[in-house]
Amino acid sequence: MPSLARFVPPAKLVDKRVYSPWTEGQLDALLAGSDIDTLLITGGETDVCVLATVLGAIDRGFRVVLVTDAVCSSADQTHDALMELYRSRFSEQVEAVSSAEVLASWY
Repeated sequence: MPSLARFVPPAKLVDKRVYSPWTEGQLDALLAGSDIDTLLITGGETDVCVLATVLGAIDRGFRVVLVTDAVCSSADQTHDALMELYRSRFSEQVEAVSSAEVLASWY
């Protein structure tokens, strides 16, 4: 994303060729040995890539914060179903919050 290049660094960039950012090991390597314990999850395809990211983060013991108005999908029905799943079935593992709530907690 050329328009975001000005943020790297300090942001880190992890390219992936599969749905999950965990499969190829780059994200695990990036996070290994860091003091990071919480991941804010945003992105495209709530029911595919975001789901793979969330489940992998849960499996690895991270605190998972899903930014609900910063995820999207090309299929409204499955997006809505996954949002309900995150809020109900995964309510113990996933904090579903708005971007306004995230920003408010930083100030």
